[in-house]
Amino acid sequence: MTAINEIYENFELLDEWDDRYRYVIELGRELAPLPESERTETNKVRGCASQVWLSTTVKDGANGPVLHFVGDSDAHIVRGLIAILLALYSDQPAEKIVATDALEVFEKLGLREHLTPQRSNGFRAMVDRMRTQARDALAAA
Repeated sequence: MTAINEIYENFELLDEWDDRYRYVIELGRELAPLPESERTETNKVRGCASQVWLSTTVKDGANGPVLHFVGDSDAHIVRGLIAILLALYSDQPAEKIVATDALEVFEKLGLREHLTPQRSNGFRAMVDRMRTQARDALAAA
């Protein structure tokens, strides 16, 4: 999986939005396919125009819960957005997930002005799901 810092660096190298768009799609192609057993109603993200599934595993870390996410979508660009979120949040402590504003990352990468409102809303729904699961993991710890 591509690290978030590498994604930032690659975005800076790409001047044209078309190139950035292709890069986001390429990030999505790098995702491992989500097993059919994980494509459940429980893992489905509401608020997305596309079909989106996010599955979460919580592990005990040295400083509290650590969350591992996997995800998939039936839309290429959304798979890329999932890859960006996984680079940002997966295998991170719950406290860091709660404290990290993915919408700020979304802005920094220049994605907001180039995606449809439906895609932007779907991105927010995925972020909300991941951060809620992190807060729930902290509450249960």
